Amino acid sequence: MTGRSDAIVIGAGLAGLVAAAELVEAGKRVTIVDQEPEATFGGQAWWSFGGVFLVDSPEQRRMGIRDSIELAQQDWAATAGFDRPEDDHARQWAESYLDFAAGEKRSWLRAKGVRFFPVVGWAERGGDTATGPGNSVPRFHIVWGTGPGILEPFIQAVRRGVDEGLVTLLFRHRVDALTVTDGRVTGTSGSVLAPDDAERGVASNRDVVGDFALTADAVVVATGGIGGNHDLVRAAWPERLGTPPAHMISGVPAHVDGRGLGIAETAGARLINGDRMWHYVEGIQNHSPVWERHGIRILPGPSSLWLDATGRRLPAPLFPGFDTLGTLDYLRHTGYDHSWFVTTQSIIEKEFALSGSEQNPDLTGRSVRELLRQRLGKGATEPVEAFKRLGADFIVADTKDELIERMRALEPDAPLDGARVCHEIEARDRMLDNGFGKDAQLTAIRGARAYRGDKLIRVAAPHRLSDPKHGPLIAVRLHVLTRKSLGGIQTDLDSRALTTSGEVLPGLYAVGEAAGFGGGGVHGYRSLEGTFLGGCLHSGLRAGRAIARL
Repeated sequence: MTGRSDAIVIGAGLAGLVAAAELVEAGKRVTIVDQEPEATFGGQAWWSFGGVFLVDSPEQRRMGIRDSIELAQQDWAATAGFDRPEDDHARQWAESYLDFAAGEKRSWLRAKGVRFFPVVGWAERGGDTATGPGNSVPRFHIVWGTGPGILEPFIQAVRRGVDEGLVTLLFRHRVDALTVTDGRVTGTSGSVLAPDDAERGVASNRDVVGDFALTADAVVVATGGIGGNHDLVRAAWPERLGTPPAHMISGVPAHVDGRGLGIAETAGARLINGDRMWHYVEGIQNHSPVWERHGIRILPGPSSLWLDATGRRLPAPLFPGFDTLGTLDYLRHTGYDHSWFVTTQSIIEKEFALSGSEQNPDLTGRSVRELLRQRLGKGATEPVEAFKRLGADFIVADTKDELIERMRALEPDAPLDGARVCHEIEARDRMLDNGFGKDAQLTAIRGARAYRGDKLIRVAAPHRLSDPKHGPLIAVRLHVLTRKSLGGIQTDLDSRALTTSGEVLPGLYAVGEAAGFGGGGVHGYRSLEGTFLGGCLHSGLRAGRAIARL
């Protein structure tokens, strides 16, 4: 098969669809190729919780949050920790992204029909000093409709392009190489894969039944990162984060395999910051897996007691929801691949949310009635209760002794110190005899409840873990959950790929996770959360607008 268009987009995820939608609006002809079946249309974003980072939004102001571009810049710089010569373009991308998040982003999305849940979430709270990493204020805006909701306008735009003869969709087309002619990327070639009726996220076959070649004025790499390929994750794992886990679970489907990065590098693009990565430490095994090693992240409130595999409490400020990378770093130096939340029914009812559109049917289905019933009614949400009942990592007990015995049985090779666990629980509970004390986590909980969004739906009133009125006791075994690559193809502010010499590689663009969400690593070492979907939006938009000007 051969064909020519104005642009080829490799990958039908959010970033690629944003670029394609922008090109359709400009009247350009676009070919979208993806190795997966059409059931996967939308890529990883479909599975997401739909959190979007905004700065000084009306939603923030209505919740009494005073945000500013200056405060966001301060938080981003402290969190990213840019310290490499190759971070020059990433710094420019960070400045541009913050301007986007404080300016055009919200109105642009609203014009496309995207709406936000009114309570702004507070992710990556930091817990260090004002100049340390983390969000100083809540900035996590949940899209009404979660991941599918943010994809919807871009999928609709691409579908309209198909109807108008501007867009060609080629699923089951795996790109194997970029075509380079006289130093310019002029197209792609690859293999046509056999049809497959696999459902979204389920692994599809790799049986080759043909080949193809396509040419275009511009080629956009939107193939994502490496989170579904644990071998690549371990190979890129940096020494600063200790040893890579022998056991991990996957927060993304297996087709997030890193192939596009190697193909771009072979064509002359520069890959940078491969050792910067974003994996969660609150992963639990899905009781109804869609892909191999399918994991779900607990989006925790701040109240659960966090213990390492031996029963020792994690040090301040490594509390649930405060510092993802700092906690990953700490736990990878303990010598074990798991840790524990010890918590209560009252805490999980108020504080446990689960990542993923499918784990939040009320928000995904845009049902106000279900939302009020699930979030404000008695008990935890139905998906959380299902994990408590069916999940391999949940232990429910009436006493500390029973809880510890069952924790040991679940991890017989880890030397869990039962006396230490009891001591940590009892010492923490004594701090609740007063409304003050030296426990930094309890101070942080009280501070969180000063924000009315947290007090309303996110943070439980402080109570003794051993209080039977708040029981039963619950222990949750936590795993490392692979998620995002923070490095990738280095790009300029038009999303044009750069070579190892820093020059533009003509004809090649990169967006989304494949480009480190912009510049080869707009986040630096750490994310402020809500910035992965946002990075796909921003980089895809800039690429589409740049190509439209050609």
